[in-house]
Amino acid sequence: MSEQTNSSIFPKGEPLPASYFTGNAFVYPLASRDKNNEFALGSVTFEPGARTHWHTHPKGQVLIATEGDGFYQQKGKPAQALKKGDVVNIPEDTEHWHGASATSKFVHIAITNYKDEQNVVWLAAVTDQEYATVNQK
Repeated sequence: MSEQTNSSIFPKGEPLPASYFTGNAFVYPLASRDKNNEFALGSVTFEPGARTHWHTHPKGQVLIATEGDGFYQQKGKPAQALKKGDVVNIPEDTEHWHGASATSKFVHIAITNYKDEQNVVWLAAVTDQEYATVNQK
């Protein structure tokens, strides 16, 4: 059974695979790609310290922060702190990661577009050093 706190919009959902995430991350699917929508929609919960690996989206992605404190970082650029209400429009084929701060849970809604049958290309893990640098700011 999915866990939901009084402040959360959606339940926590199911665990995401350690092959693409560091720490404890969960997804609660909201809408699947179908004949009307060329995207997948889900609420993603990151426990403190959890984050995605570096990755790209062939047709881009939009993140809507709904709870807690997190980060979004494009490769080669400074990280952007995220809080409730922030929206990030990620261009296609842009290498990036996102996740919680070291001290706070973070929840966002992800709208991930498809190009043909693909919506994500997973890359290397964000190193502990890369992550620690972001959290020092």
